[in-house]
Amino acid sequence: MRLRTTLLVALLSLVTACGGGEPTATAAEPEQPAAAAPATPVAVLRAEGGFVTASMNVLRAPRVVVYSDGLVIADAAYKMNLSEAEVTQTVEALRKYLTGQPATVTPKPGAPMVTDIPATVLGVAGADGKLIEVKAEALDQVADFYPKELVDAKKLLDGLVTKATEKNEKYTADRVRVVAESVPTAEGKRTPWPAGVPEPSGQIDPVWQHDLTGAEVPALIKVAPPVPDGGLPIFTTKTGVYVLSWRYLLPDE
Repeated sequence: MRLRTTLLVALLSLVTACGGGEPTATAAEPEQPAAAAPATPVAVLRAEGGFVTASMNVLRAPRVVVYSDGLVIADAAYKMNLSEAEVTQTVEALRKYLTGQPATVTPKPGAPMVTDIPATVLGVAGADGKLIEVKAEALDQVADFYPKELVDAKKLLDGLVTKATEKNEKYTADRVRVVAESVPTAEGKRTPWPAGVPEPSGQIDPVWQHDLTGAEVPALIKVAPPVPDGGLPIFTTKTGVYVLSWRYLLPDE
C-alpha cells in the first residue's frame, strides 16, 4: 500500500511539472456598462410659503425643473426635452442672473405691502454642481422694486413652463404622493378606500400623506384620476371620511 501511494504522488508531481496541473482557462465575462448617473436638477422655479391649504402645501410641486439630461417637468404634470446646447444656455443665463445675489432678496424701499402671496424661489446649479437659490417675496406683484436680473430669470423659467404646457405631453411616473384630509362633513358620493392602497391611520394633523409605488399606483389612479372633473374624490374607511388628492413624484424626489 505504501509503495502504491508513493507511486501515485510521484505521478501527480510529474503531471504538475509538465503543466498538466494548471487550471483550465475560462472565458472572461464581458464587462457590464456602467449605470448612467441619475439626472440632477440644474434649474428650478418653485413657490414657498404663502396662504395655502395644508394639502396644497404638501403636494406643491416646483413650477418647473430642468434636469441635467434635458428633461423639463412643469407642475409635475407636463414634460418636454431640451437639447444639450439649450440646457447649457439656460444654465449659463441663470448663473449670470443669480450669481452674487443674496439668498433672500428684499424689494427696494417704497414697495407696496403684499401679504399671503407665496415667495418665488429661483435656482440654478453653480460651477460646483450645488444649487444657487434666491428667494424673493411677491416677485410678480412688485417686480419693479426688485433687481432686473431676478425678473429676467423668472421670465426665462416661466417661458419653459409655457412651452412644456403648450406641448401638452403629460408627465407620469411610477411613484406618487397622496394626501388625505379628514372631512367628516364632505358632501357628495362616498367611495370605499381603494383596495391595495395604504389607509390613513392614527390622528390626522392636519393631513395624512404617503408615497406610493408599485401596484399601489395603478390601484389609486383607477379610482382617483389626476384631474377629477367633479372635485376631489371622497373616500370612507373604518377611521373616517377623507378627501384625497395626489400628484406624481419627480425623478429627484
